[in-house]
Amino acid sequence: MAGSTALPSTLFTQTSSISFPFHKIPCKFSSPSSIFDVEKRVLARCWAKKKISFVDQILDYIEGGPKLRKWYGAPDLRPRDASDEIDEEEEDEFPEARDAVLVTNGDSEIGQMVILSLIVKRTRIKALVKDKRNAMESFGTYVESMAGDTGNKTFLKKALRGVRAIICPSEGFISNVGSLKGVQHVILLSQLSVYGGSGGIQALMKGNARKLAEQDEATLIASGIPYTIIRAGMLQNTPGGKGFRFEQGCATNGSLSKEDAASICVEALDSTPKKGLIFEVANGEEKVSDWKELFTRLMEKTEQ
Repeated sequence: MAGSTALPSTLFTQTSSISFPFHKIPCKFSSPSSIFDVEKRVLARCWAKKKISFVDQILDYIEGGPKLRKWYGAPDLRPRDASDEIDEEEEDEFPEARDAVLVTNGDSEIGQMVILSLIVKRTRIKALVKDKRNAMESFGTYVESMAGDTGNKTFLKKALRGVRAIICPSEGFISNVGSLKGVQHVILLSQLSVYGGSGGIQALMKGNARKLAEQDEATLIASGIPYTIIRAGMLQNTPGGKGFRFEQGCATNGSLSKEDAASICVEALDSTPKKGLIFEVANGEEKVSDWKELFTRLMEKTEQ
């Protein structure tokens, strides 16, 4: 999509403590104690909101209704009926332009962060979710949410229609699907380095996840589709915007903010490798001002 539209700067300057000014309520009360009771209830609700996460705050804005939809140029929400459904065969006769990004595990924490970043970039988004209704309430018409069995060829074909790139924020999708014909770039956020560095009881607990990660990477590498595999350090619920490390081995013992992980996945969309790119990343001291230059450097290093 051309250009990007930034959300209000207030969205990115929120702190863990949010103050809510109390506004006088223009109503008549029988006694001063009634006003005091209302103040207590309003302040209690405001206090409860102090602990909402950064992602929830942005979701609150996205759920803001017609004003925000008008701002982004999206249509108002309306219920679909039978007349809106297009026959599968008719859709095949008129294939869509491949301009969408499919996000798997769209209702996971990182999946939602990826979706929010794509919304800001005004990207056409399709998302695989478990609860379609909940996703619709969260993202409205900004996202085409789809729920179904990715092992079903008919559903997978529908999910991939019009998709140019796929972002997989967790393991388990690539190795469980068949053909990804037509997809031009797949971005996989992998925890394989973390799983490989685990020992003892943790290794046993993460055994299945490690197996899925290994299968996903192997399947993707053998697919022939240009891919970017991001081997991230241990994912943490910490604020993003920190520096990074990209050297080999940094992910095994390092950690990475989930917000930063989601941002890297989205930035990788603009740098499609000729064949494939695999790199490790963890939070560190290096500041990145030009992501395209960084990915070009990582690709050149891989080709050496």
